[in-house]
Amino acid sequence: MKASRGRPLRVSGPPIVLVWARFVPRSETIRAQKTRRPRLVPTTNPAALQLASGRCDWLRVPTGHLEELVVEIDPGVVDAIDVALTTTRAVRKRLDLEREVSEELILDCIDIAEQAPTGGNLGSRRWLVVRDPERKRQLAEIYMASAGGWMLKARDALAGSGTEQERMMSSAAHLAEHLAEVPAIVIPTIIGRHDGSGRPGLFDSVVQAAWSFCVAMRARGLGTAWVTAVFADESKVKELFGIPDHMTEIVMLPVAWTKGTDFKLAPRHPAREITYFDGFGRTYERGPSSPIRMADGPGTVAEVDIDAPASVVWEFVSDIELPARFSEEFLGASWDADGGPALGASFTGRNQHPAAGEWEVQSYIIAYEAEQTFGWGSVDPETPGARWQFDLESMPGGTRLRFVAKLGPGWSGTTAAIDAMPDKEHRILHGRLREVNANMERTVQGIKELAEARARESKSEPGARS
Repeated sequence: MKASRGRPLRVSGPPIVLVWARFVPRSETIRAQKTRRPRLVPTTNPAALQLASGRCDWLRVPTGHLEELVVEIDPGVVDAIDVALTTTRAVRKRLDLEREVSEELILDCIDIAEQAPTGGNLGSRRWLVVRDPERKRQLAEIYMASAGGWMLKARDALAGSGTEQERMMSSAAHLAEHLAEVPAIVIPTIIGRHDGSGRPGLFDSVVQAAWSFCVAMRARGLGTAWVTAVFADESKVKELFGIPDHMTEIVMLPVAWTKGTDFKLAPRHPAREITYFDGFGRTYERGPSSPIRMADGPGTVAEVDIDAPASVVWEFVSDIELPARFSEEFLGASWDADGGPALGASFTGRNQHPAAGEWEVQSYIIAYEAEQTFGWGSVDPETPGARWQFDLESMPGGTRLRFVAKLGPGWSGTTAAIDAMPDKEHRILHGRLREVNANMERTVQGIKELAEARARESKSEPGARS
């Protein structure tokens, strides 16, 4: 008899996984091992749900058995989950301060949050929900004294600057001014005190639950904001709510319906840029294969936080001669006839390597945005033998410097070595990435020292603002 497709079965909860069955008529006892995909699962027997999810290893089918089990993912459900995960923002100005939030809705989201992983499977989280107007007013006063006042000053100082910091401080200050008006405030706590050892432990059992709570709220049309500065005066928070000394408060989450639900993705680094395979700082544009190949677009990253503004760091980053002070391979460079640091400009670099001696190579500026990005490719601007790039990211108190190198796709000494010894391609690439990264680390650390020294000098100059 030709197999036909049955109706989908819900394994559990929403149909994230759809289980389809194909029948052939015959009564038989079916046994499936938990260690491999069960091939025979009936569509009408309730025990099939347990077998499909691995909760039992056998069942008796009274009227027939399956020829095949087909497991599919419901794209609609996956899309809905992805939207909730990627658009759960810190909401401050768009919190609806007028609309009430029911305790049942809050409890439902806590139930969901409690399903988060927890160390030792021991439920040690305790949730404080603040709805009383007087308690909210007192908590808002603690927050204003610990951080809100500073936020208001920063907002006023940055007004009109058009910077990302202005937007952030404006939003934070708004919440500080209106915290007492939020319909509910949720404070997840955990039994125990952090020992300060730096080992995984206490917070590993609560942070993921607090985030699950935020996502569950988002899925229902509500917003939250992740606030921790209020616990700078933890003793007052404990006194206000009678929280025992052996408990740790993790985060304060203002909760309200949102004004609109059209929240967008935040700017973030793509996964390919911040995900390292089989070794820290190792990136790949494709794959990677096993073993790795030049076709994977292998690369490496060196990063450092610098206590200096981007304008100071940029002076050193855009100096093509500077890396020669720190690199064991790069000897220096000079701009070609077409000028200086600008998109499309070229320079000639001088290099040395124990296995190749000394050589010169022409490079082209392929990425340039003042005080943000400075990148170049060697040999050919269209198909460079290697690509290098400095990225500057402003942050409170300084700048994060990211130095990226990517091998290929064009010709280079590395590809010549691979052509000569193709059976050793992966070893050549691993070795080259180690060499490149070591020089990059020396370079970013050198830039850090120079930039921080320059920033200190600037602050000490007469008339400098403190």
